[in-house]
Amino acid sequence: MGKYRLVIFDLDGTILDTLEDLYDSLNVALRENGFPERSIQEVRSFVGNGIYRLVQLGLPEGHTEEELNRTLAFFRSYYGEHCLDKTKPYPGISELFERLHREGRLIAVVSNKADSAVQELIARFFPGQIDYVLGERDGIRRKPAPDTVLEAMRRMGVSAGETVYAGDSEVDIQTAANAGVDAVIVSWGFRDRQELLEHGAKVIVDRMEELFSQISQ
Repeated sequence: MGKYRLVIFDLDGTILDTLEDLYDSLNVALRENGFPERSIQEVRSFVGNGIYRLVQLGLPEGHTEEELNRTLAFFRSYYGEHCLDKTKPYPGISELFERLHREGRLIAVVSNKADSAVQELIARFFPGQIDYVLGERDGIRRKPAPDTVLEAMRRMGVSAGETVYAGDSEVDIQTAANAGVDAVIVSWGFRDRQELLEHGAKVIVDRMEELFSQISQ
């Protein structure tokens, strides 16, 4: 089977293209609360640290805590109803999961997105393909803290040396380092290659077949 028994995937920008739904939901929340909208490139750069940080970055400088909380509440409600409107898996990811399972590997998904949204998205797009799913929950620190990765390893009974983490951002690079696991970073997500290199990415893949090859070592 090779070195890795467990493959842990990030969600947004790694296995699912969620950008348009996040972009639409943020701009609806901003507009409804009297704030200027953001470009899709701005929203792309904001994604990766959870919904609270996404909305916080989306608001103009000088916003109040009350404005943040009000906009965040609107975003949570709207995104909860519209998180499936335009979101889609990246081409080949479902087939990758099938290949990994045929090799006997375990698959987990960890995300800074609210756990309820993560569970809904995985159930919709990858039913029966993921062994363990964990989103943002009380008592577990968000990435880049290693908590979600360590919890997945604990649940699967796998050591750090038997685990590889696949993500698309500087948050994922740091998460893998903090958890003491190897990382493979994909180039098709929400960060460009130069930014990934500047944040210390050692292995960057451009195609699904390259990702499979790295995991199958």
